[in-house]
Formats: sequence, structure tokens, C-alpha cells
Amino acid sequence: MDWLKTVLFCSSIVIAGYFVGNMHKIGKKYDHFVQVKGLSEREVNADLAVWPINITLTANDLKSLKSNIETQNDEVYEFFISQGFDKSELTKGSTNISDVRADTYNANFQNNEFRYIAKSEFTVRTKDINKLQNALSESLELMSKGILLGSKNTWRPIEYIFTGLNEIKPSMIEEATKNAREVAEKFARDSNSRVGEIRIARQGLFTINDRDENTPQIKIVRVVSTIDFQLED
Repeated sequence: MDWLKTVLFCSSIVIAGYFVGNMHKIGKKYDHFVQVKGLSEREVNADLAVWPINITLTANDLKSLKSNIETQNDEVYEFFISQGFDKSELTKGSTNISDVRADTYNANFQNNEFRYIAKSEFTVRTKDINKLQNALSESLELMSKGILLGSKNTWRPIEYIFTGLNEIKPSMIEEATKNAREVAEKFARDSNSRVGEIRIARQGLFTINDRDENTPQIKIVRVVSTIDFQLED
């Protein structure tokens, strides 16, 4: 019985050593990987434009100011209708009126020709970018009628938006993964290895930026994926 116990004890040690060594070998093999980044970029056209407009008016009495506001709002509305815009693409906003004489911070109000300044809001929202750009060039005719148009956002007069990200996401992720594998294969060739399966994949955030300052209606969509590939000897 003592002999049998000794044999079993020794066999257990050998078997345990084998499994521990094998696990260590597998673990070391699993640690043999390369981390690379894959890039995908697309140039796309904006498919939505928003133009927030301010119509500025001045007057010395509220009655004439009210009449001018109504007249100019109607003329601006009819202008965009004549340019082919649908009523659903046009929104009349609120009107803000400032009394220059009531402004305690304006010490030189006596030098102002007009007492009241009004800004009437008007928003154009359309998916037809070309139509909006044509209307923008034709809007100078409103100046001949004494209508002063200005953008509510002076730093970005018209906001161009791309809304089709979900449609191109799958193909861009596929492209970024393919690009990452090409980089990994180049590294593997230099190290006399072969690229195996994906170990860990981290999808980066999608970014949408203007191509440049002069063409904000053209966007650059970009994503960078970080992927760990297993390397095999």
C-alpha cells in the first residue's frame, strides 16, 4: 500500500507539472500579439442645411415698427417660396425689440437716429443644399427692398449637417479592420510570424468635420479602430 501511495503521489506531481507547464506555454503564446490601428476616411456631401436668419429693422415708434416687421417677414417668406422652398422648410420665429433709450449702459443714446431696434427670426431648414445656395446668391435682391438679412450665427452663417452616418458605418468599420490587418501583416513579415485571429478590437469614435473652411457643405467622416492581432510562429 505504501508503494502504491508513492506511485500515485509521484504521478500526480508529474501530471500537475505537465498541465502547469502547458498552461504557461499557452499563456506565453497568447501574449505574442501586435497592436495596430486601422483608418477609414470618407468624403461625403452634407444632406441637411439650416440657415438661421435675423431680419433687422429700426424705427422711432412702435406702430410703424410693427407694420414694417409684418411686411418684411412676409416678403422674406414669399422670396423663399419663389425660390422653390416648401412651407415645411420655413419657420417664422420670435421678434425681439430693444429700446435704445431704456439701455442704461448706452450713454450716447441721443446720437442714435432710431429709438427702437428689432430683430425678427426666420429659419430655413432643407435637405436640398443646391437650392439653398442658389437662394443665398439671389437673396441680394431683398436688399433693394430695404430688407437687411443677417445670420443669427455670425461665426457659421449656415450650418451644414451630414445625417447618413449609420448607413456608412458598417462599411467604414470593415475598411478600418482591413487596413489594420494589412499593417499587422507587414509587421508579421518583418518578424517572421503570421497574423492569426483578432485578440481584442476597440472601435474608435466617428468624427465628422468640414473638409475645409471654404466648403463646409463637404464633410470628412473618419474613424480609427485599434485592434490586437494574435501572431503565430
